[in-house]
Amino acid sequence: MSSPIGIGIIGTGSIVNNYIKCISELEEANLVALYTKSSDRVKSAEKQFGVPVFSNVDEFLAQNNLDLVCICNESGRHGEAIKAAAQAGKHILSEKPLEVTTDKVDEVIKVCNENGVKLGCVLQNRCSADYVLLETAVKDGKLGKLLMGNAHINWYRSEEYYSGSDWRGTLQYDGGAAFMNQGIHTIDLLINLMGEVGSVYGKVQTRVHRIEGEDVGSAILNFNGGAIGNITAGTALYPGYPERLEIYGEKGSVLMEAGKIVEWNVPDTTAPNITSKDGDGSGAADPTAIGHQNHKTVLADMLMAIQEDRSPMVGADEARKAVAVINAIYDSSKKEKLVQL
Repeated sequence: MSSPIGIGIIGTGSIVNNYIKCISELEEANLVALYTKSSDRVKSAEKQFGVPVFSNVDEFLAQNNLDLVCICNESGRHGEAIKAAAQAGKHILSEKPLEVTTDKVDEVIKVCNENGVKLGCVLQNRCSADYVLLETAVKDGKLGKLLMGNAHINWYRSEEYYSGSDWRGTLQYDGGAAFMNQGIHTIDLLINLMGEVGSVYGKVQTRVHRIEGEDVGSAILNFNGGAIGNITAGTALYPGYPERLEIYGEKGSVLMEAGKIVEWNVPDTTAPNITSKDGDGSGAADPTAIGHQNHKTVLADMLMAIQEDRSPMVGADEARKAVAVINAIYDSSKKEKLVQL
């Protein structure tokens, strides 16, 4: 067995706890260090996580047993962290989104390519067992010609969720709100199943929360394959409902809620057990309700990608697609017209 891969984490927010659990359960992984931008946080973080914590990113990246950097800081700071890690010769696994605009995503892709490092993105909902069943059915043609695909992320976040953070809901560091932060996972699933998006017409509003980004919105999508779709997203939709994915083909349809299949109408295909409640949970009202098992699958794949010198499960080009669609929705809402991708 090869020696464990040394992992460092940029960020010390709540999501880091998921990574700590994953690393502790993977024999091929070893937590080396963490980075926080707050020098006041160093000592408490060292006590909490039991490894060296740095507030100087160069010192953090200089650890010679550091092979892979996991990016878990604010969305709008992912780019600078990714570029710093790439220039230090470290492989990178970033939380979604890679960055908040496609221009910034393209910048990090370029820097990673120039430095010969792997760049993966955590879009862990692709890993749920039920989603894999749906993806297989769609890509094997079991639903026939795709007609419509819908994504609904009608969630709720309290005022404290935003007021207690200096970045959530801001355009600079969150890139928006309900679509870019909460909605992106389900939008990624939708695009992965339905194919490239040709154009969108979107409308976003900030109706309840005192934030720059949107807390309600909807969009109509035209897919290049001829199908249509719609997306609704929100963080003001009390009390918050499980995210929903609907895929309709000429031969059948499948509906998912909270990562679980709830309707399976596919001819000549045995229905899966749709009464199972195990899974990674939904963040409909509480972001901490999401489990770590799908993260573990993504991290394990990234470690294997490094060992086998192959591409990670979700590479940068794939991760870019949902950002492009969300950027187009924002642009459409601002211009009040159809936007081509």
